Amino acid sequence: MDNQHLNTEISEEVMSYDRFRQEILQDYKIAMESREASLLGRREVLTGKAKFGIFGDGKEVAQIAMAKFFKNGDFRSGYYRDQTFMFSTGLATIQQFFAQLYSDPDINNDPFSAGRQMNAHFATKFVDEEGNWLDLTNLKNISADIAPTAGQMPRALGLALASKTFRNLGDTKELVNLSNHGNEICFCTIGDASTSEGHFWETVNAASVMQVPLAIFVWDDGYGISVPKKLQTTKGSISDALSGFQKNTLTNGINIYKVNGWDYAGMCEVFEAALDEMRETHTPALFHVEEITQPQGHSTSGSHERYKTHERLQWEKEWDCIKKFREWIIANGLAAEDELFDIESAAKEYVRASKAKAWENYIAPIKKQVARVVQVMNAVAKQHPVKSEELKKLTAELQTNREPLRRDVMKTLGTALQIIPASKEVKSYYEELKRENKLIFNTHLYNEGPKSALRITEVKATYANDARIVNGFEILNKYFDGLFATNKKVIAFGEDVGRIGDVNQGFSGLQEKHGSHRIFDTGIRELSIIGQGLGLALRGLRPIAEIQYLDYLLYGLQPLADDVATTHYRTKGLQSCPLIVRTRGHRLEGIWHSGSPMGMVINALRGIFICVPRNMVQAAGMYNTLLEGNDPGLMIESLNGYRLKEKLPSNLLDLRVPLGTPEILRDGEDVTIVSYGSTLRIISEAANSLQKLGISCEIIDVQTLVPFDRPLTILASLKKTNRIIFIDEDVPGGAAAYMYNKVLEEQNGYRYLDVAGRTLTAQAHRPSYGSDGDYFSKPNAENIVETIQQMMAE
Repeated sequence: MDNQHLNTEISEEVMSYDRFRQEILQDYKIAMESREASLLGRREVLTGKAKFGIFGDGKEVAQIAMAKFFKNGDFRSGYYRDQTFMFSTGLATIQQFFAQLYSDPDINNDPFSAGRQMNAHFATKFVDEEGNWLDLTNLKNISADIAPTAGQMPRALGLALASKTFRNLGDTKELVNLSNHGNEICFCTIGDASTSEGHFWETVNAASVMQVPLAIFVWDDGYGISVPKKLQTTKGSISDALSGFQKNTLTNGINIYKVNGWDYAGMCEVFEAALDEMRETHTPALFHVEEITQPQGHSTSGSHERYKTHERLQWEKEWDCIKKFREWIIANGLAAEDELFDIESAAKEYVRASKAKAWENYIAPIKKQVARVVQVMNAVAKQHPVKSEELKKLTAELQTNREPLRRDVMKTLGTALQIIPASKEVKSYYEELKRENKLIFNTHLYNEGPKSALRITEVKATYANDARIVNGFEILNKYFDGLFATNKKVIAFGEDVGRIGDVNQGFSGLQEKHGSHRIFDTGIRELSIIGQGLGLALRGLRPIAEIQYLDYLLYGLQPLADDVATTHYRTKGLQSCPLIVRTRGHRLEGIWHSGSPMGMVINALRGIFICVPRNMVQAAGMYNTLLEGNDPGLMIESLNGYRLKEKLPSNLLDLRVPLGTPEILRDGEDVTIVSYGSTLRIISEAANSLQKLGISCEIIDVQTLVPFDRPLTILASLKKTNRIIFIDEDVPGGAAAYMYNKVLEEQNGYRYLDVAGRTLTAQAHRPSYGSDGDYFSKPNAENIVETIQQMMAE
């Protein structure tokens, strides 16, 4: 028995060693394949096959070590150097990597972005074709990458906060596919130089305060493009600069670790222990991965030999992580030279074959289009002998192009139509390809399936016979109370939202009733408030992120514009971000509390619905509509409307305001006045005065600026009145000009004008302080009357 037991132990030990050895060699294989992908990828850019390239060479070993502890249910919010991590986790193949490098628009070839993103910008699928969240707990999840430096940090905060939120919510059937007791970690990667961005510091501070499972990996190669880290970071070390954030037993904070990017065994040991602790305690951590090298420099746009010394370049060759990994494998007797050589040779061949297959898949449909064009053009040339030589020359230019693009095909057809505009054959194929390319490049800015908020039909407010007349804020307070009682996925947060119920009392008393894990305060940090909401939304919750005043939205504009607004588009529907940003604005008094920068919002945030309710009943209806869809929305409540009286509906949770559907507030015959929000009250006052002067005004509330007037309500009014004016509180050329463009140009409203269309806006400067400052800075009833009288006199 003793001998049998001993033999069993020896056998298990041999098997364990063999598994360990195979794992090491598999890791070496992945490192070599990733390095070869970087080398060949750069070559593809420099030879013109690809537009731009940025690669993760020098970070292979660190990312393989990190990937070992990335489990089902976890999330990554990274950046464009993480290709090895993706290969190591099995979430990307070399062929897919090259497909994205070539901008292949086929989602089957580039499953991260369908050619819409630059190379090494990864994503995995979060929602199905119906817009329902997948079982994310059994998937390794990659939130869609963006290029802006440190832009991934705010989103990472929200992804980590979701784990804490789920843990506090407890296990329920409706959440089971979204979280496993909140055990998920968000892995966030960032280059050392990008830690200089405010995004990084705001996120680290917020994570340290809230204690959320955020694992930040800082790849430190000593440079930010050409600028050395001594000019980037205090003390030349981000971990030293953050030392005051180190958590101890009596404080909150973050755990900080230093490792070397070439030390495979050391990194595995540190990462495993630290991440196991994080899953249990939710204490965030920062891993400062030092002594990273960059064998090819920053990107294909330049050479690092221009700014690195000879000594530095020699050091990078000596301390290359793959070289050190190889030495470690041999020193520990895990493989011989010839075995590693075979792995290296096989890796090179595999990458070359993957690259070739990716290119073949990319170019084949374009070559097919070229062949069709040649066929059409040759036939047409025979029909037009006078133009034959010109057409043949055009065809030959396309046919001899070895690496044609879709634009080359379209340019050839477009030029042919200039030569022979009557050709039905050319025109037909040209229009066919326009439709095809529109589907490839111009879809999915918003949800297009069942979860589109544009599919929600109107449910009007109903009122009991004895309906109470209450303040506007009381409408919202009652609405939010009912919403939180019936929808466990809804979370609300922002400055002063929790304990005091927001500065205008919309959430008054609701934190105590529904819990501080669902309605809570944040610091004064608009950027990461948006990030919190973004991450929570990606994980299937329904966050309402409050920005206290519309003017403060500027602080959070970057993640809204670059991340939230583009999520659905840049993943071609793989991910949705149903974040609602709640704020308030328009007519108060003072430069920084009365702004109405709607033109900025409209133009920066395409991909987000822009709601501008005139009162709080309308706001409740718009919240309900947004909550039924999967698209993000910005709700701009009227700041001076919270104390105005409104009748309390009996169906607050059921009413729906359709997006993009204006409402006619006052019928009229002489002039159409188009506006939104608080300005409508000024317009109503002016219309009463004009009525006494014999001028009948039709007043239209657009209700939402994006989308805008889908049923063409305003155009129908213009056909009746033949005069139109657009009025708002934005600067000249802002939202009023946008509305003017929509109606008079896009909808061809100019055809129905008897006099020139007008816009009436605030002054170009910020509103001056005080009631007089407001009066002379923004449209007032008197200048509305004067302007419309001038229109009637023309």
